[in-house]
Amino acid sequence: MPCPSDRAVSLSRLRAWIKQFGILAAIVIIAATLGCAKPTFLTTTNLVNVARQISINGILGVGVTLVLLTGGVDLSLGSVVALTGVIAACFAHPGVYPLCVPLILGIAAGMACGATNGLVITGGVPPFIATLGTMTVARGLAQVISDGRPVSNMSPAMIRLAGDVGGIPVPVIILAAVALAAWTMLTNTRLGRHIYAVGGNENAARASGIDVRRVKMFAYTICGALTGLAGIVLAARINTGQPNAGLAYELDAIAAVVIGGTSLSGGAGGIGGTILGALLMGVINNGLDLLNVSSYYQQIVKGIIIVGAVWLDRRSSRKEG
Repeated sequence: MPCPSDRAVSLSRLRAWIKQFGILAAIVIIAATLGCAKPTFLTTTNLVNVARQISINGILGVGVTLVLLTGGVDLSLGSVVALTGVIAACFAHPGVYPLCVPLILGIAAGMACGATNGLVITGGVPPFIATLGTMTVARGLAQVISDGRPVSNMSPAMIRLAGDVGGIPVPVIILAAVALAAWTMLTNTRLGRHIYAVGGNENAARASGIDVRRVKMFAYTICGALTGLAGIVLAARINTGQPNAGLAYELDAIAAVVIGGTSLSGGAGGIGGTILGALLMGVINNGLDLLNVSSYYQQIVKGIIIVGAVWLDRRSSRKEG
């Protein structure tokens, strides 16, 4: 008969396994279930479509992972997606400017929004309030610049950003490049270690000589830049710069990151988990669409997933503490 200590060790190992492979196992189980219920789910065409659908949320998730790792949050993602998409579309008309112009301006606009968040937050304003303000301002700027109307007539070069290369969607290639760069930075550079240190214990990080302000500025600025990139990709996908685009995108991105194991308290998590979290949400959304589940019920499911992920994060934090 196993003794209590053996059971404790077994439970500890089980928790470690679930934490490391739980999301991947959930994706496989859900995908297999959906494949049985709807055989078209596992077709190559649909799986490529799922990858395309999660690309924008994945790019946003990579950016907000950096912010959450520092112990912050960014609620302005959706509005900045709309603003940068509108700005990029305004300079993407055929025969006027080369493709690099809307790309640079869109990403620069996102960086400016992120840097503004960083400046305000490092100045003493709580991240929730600072990014909530930026969310409102960015949405208003998108409406002003576009005069409240979609900006259309985009160049073929811009639209090709949402196309395919060798059967692989360009947005997926962009997501892979962004995720690889962010993973490399977090795992192999001193700045990456500083990001984890600031989120783990800001006072201890400051006492050890880490420039906390610089680290937070970097996280929010890069998050803004990636949000700008996501806005450009979205504009290319829908062929217009929509001032009303990106509604609730920040919730989807933060949910993917938390589901992927990044703690809302900061200091724990990573890019790999974020990508798996985005994939899990994409698989669920696509499966519910194929099953003709009402969008109203899909919102309920998404809300339950978000609350469940946060609950698990808090429970895990208490146990580790």
